[in-house]
Amino acid sequence: MNWNDLQFFIAVARAGQIERAAPAMQVDATTVSRRLRRLESDLGQRLFEQSRNGQRLTAAGQRLLERAEAMEVEAASIALGGTEKGEGPTGVVRVSTSEAFGTWIIAHHLADFHRHYPNIGVDLVATSGFLSPSRRETDVAILLARPRRGPLITRKLTDYGLGLFASRDYLASAPPIHEPRDLSRHSQIGYIDDLIYAPELRYLGQIAPGLTPNLRSSSINAQYRLCASGAGVAVLPFFVGEADHTLVRLLPETRITRSFWLVTHTQVRQAERVSLFIDWLVKLIDAEHDRLKGETG
Repeated sequence: MNWNDLQFFIAVARAGQIERAAPAMQVDATTVSRRLRRLESDLGQRLFEQSRNGQRLTAAGQRLLERAEAMEVEAASIALGGTEKGEGPTGVVRVSTSEAFGTWIIAHHLADFHRHYPNIGVDLVATSGFLSPSRRETDVAILLARPRRGPLITRKLTDYGLGLFASRDYLASAPPIHEPRDLSRHSQIGYIDDLIYAPELRYLGQIAPGLTPNLRSSSINAQYRLCASGAGVAVLPFFVGEADHTLVRLLPETRITRSFWLVTHTQVRQAERVSLFIDWLVKLIDAEHDRLKGETG
């Protein structure tokens, strides 16, 4: 049996589709299929069943995945230098989270985790969208909504607040804003409607009826940059907007509350590398409570 074939197997198990796994392995789908057939032939077992949505693990495939991921962790620990006993926990934790939370909260403090656990690597996937913990694409997912199904362990991580922000330069030459309906006279910054990846990001209607952005981006960091450059008014998480002292929080009584949910697959939650990261993250959230809620003033 070839270890490289196991890597293809892990990629398909996590992606749930051969077509989705192929780009990650930098090959075409035909190559992935050939590798899987060879692995099944070597083991004398069927590892996947074809489903309407792609490839689904058989019972034998699920058992193999657990063993293959243990091998993957061990290989990663060797690459990180964790080959000697007493060097502490090893492995790699993949974390999927929203762009803002990943950039402004986790990344800002990740050096602290690395100092405590130098042999645990972290893959921080902070994008507009999320990897799936159900399909084992990630070890830890921080989502905007609680998943309704799947072999998952879920808990609310924290609530967080959002508010209206604009730069001082923009406000110096713009009409005054005393109430939400005044926003109709201003340039609005927000998401591209048909590219919004989660309904929790549709919040302009909560502020004022008919409010729509005319400067749009799928990236919250790009929206922040537009706001900071004086392009208009944006709804930003408090932990983003209040970190920039050139921005002004508008209409303090107007605020939106959303939640982050911590999600892991049942079969990885007890892994030491995952448990240590989650413990660290929970402590970080406690320390960042005021920033998240917008109560720093």
